[in-house]
Amino acid sequence: MNDLFEKAPIPKAYMQLALPVVLGMVASMIYNLADTFFVAQTGNADLVAGIALGSPLFTFMLAVGDIFGLGGSAVISRALGKHDYQQSARVSSFCFYVAIALSIVLTVLLLIFEAPILNLLGATDATRPYIADFYRVLVLGSTFIIVSLVPGNIIRTEGLAQFSMIATISGTVLTIILDPMFLFGLHWGASGVAFANVLGFAVNTGLLIIFMRRAKSLSLAPRQAHVSRPAFKAVVAVGIPASLTNLTQSFGMMLLNSYLAAYGAQAVAAMGIVQKIYMVVMMVMVGFAFGAQPLVGYNYGAKNWQRLRAILRYDLKIEGGYAFVCAVILIIFTPQLIKLFMAQTAIVTMGTVMLRAMLITTPLVGFILVFTTVFQSVGAGTSALIMALSRQAVLLGLAIVILAQLFGLNGIIWAQPVADVLTCLIGWYLYRRAFRNVQFNH
Repeated sequence: MNDLFEKAPIPKAYMQLALPVVLGMVASMIYNLADTFFVAQTGNADLVAGIALGSPLFTFMLAVGDIFGLGGSAVISRALGKHDYQQSARVSSFCFYVAIALSIVLTVLLLIFEAPILNLLGATDATRPYIADFYRVLVLGSTFIIVSLVPGNIIRTEGLAQFSMIATISGTVLTIILDPMFLFGLHWGASGVAFANVLGFAVNTGLLIIFMRRAKSLSLAPRQAHVSRPAFKAVVAVGIPASLTNLTQSFGMMLLNSYLAAYGAQAVAAMGIVQKIYMVVMMVMVGFAFGAQPLVGYNYGAKNWQRLRAILRYDLKIEGGYAFVCAVILIIFTPQLIKLFMAQTAIVTMGTVMLRAMLITTPLVGFILVFTTVFQSVGAGTSALIMALSRQAVLLGLAIVILAQLFGLNGIIWAQPVADVLTCLIGWYLYRRAFRNVQFNH
């Protein structure tokens, strides 16, 4: 493991850690596209819109898992860089069991407060039956979704990214198989889509627990599940901003959907399809960014500034280059892509404008991801928090409110690109400041 992190050529180490994560993300992306395709084939815009409105709940669950998955992995990476193997074992076990406890508490709360939460998600009389079915099943299976984020992230700190990939792909393949069976064969509607997701995550989590036994410096033993107060603070200092990145994405989606709802279910459905297509680019970028995190955290913990600086340069080149090429290709074929899901003229027209607007700033989003994951990896909690709150919460919220007043539907559509530009500028400033603070350039 040490050779990979300390001595291997940077492109080799980067790709060996990142590609399995990317492939796992691609599998998830294929499911997202297949899921949207299957649901769209019902021809029921209210069903499509209902599931789109319920998507922030799924994002929220991932965000909760990220607190201890990404927070724990960042602390473990730095501990491994210092060769502190007792710390890595304790943190890994602690994060796993805390995630289980937290998921059970959230399941109870989400069931109790279902009605007000559905209203918050933007349910209407037409979409409420579908979003309610989706919501209940997803909530009942939330433990599998939340807990999967912990072993899925921490196992990569030992360079075992391929096992995380196998678990992710296995769960995703099962979900893709079950989705049309539950939707068309058993006619379970939105609840069938949610149940397929839950079963996929159950398989994912089970495999990850088995694979954790291969790790030498990590543990899921209950007796190891205790950490010092500074270690706990270090986990949440990274984990909470990482979680807020997903939570603010939920907030951004809810705000966007609530403003689009004024223009009818077709506008919401069009954005739901656009968001899934946009994941084609985003998930691969996220895979590269998060795949590189253990490499960044390890070399930061080892205080190998020269290698760390080279890793970050390579990371920025990969993210920006990939995002640019994909954005150009997708912009050209946008109308054809929308038609693959729903051929209704209004949805194709709105969806084309929406997707092209989002794609224009995709390279900047790649840079934002690098900035954010670097802050998480090195424990720069305040900078990570600023990035988490900027793009999908403060800046997007302000952009939607202001631009909707000025330009109506077009203003809502162009709010995300505006937020992307501003967030990238903030991230670059914080990144340059972090270079000075931790002496990356020495």
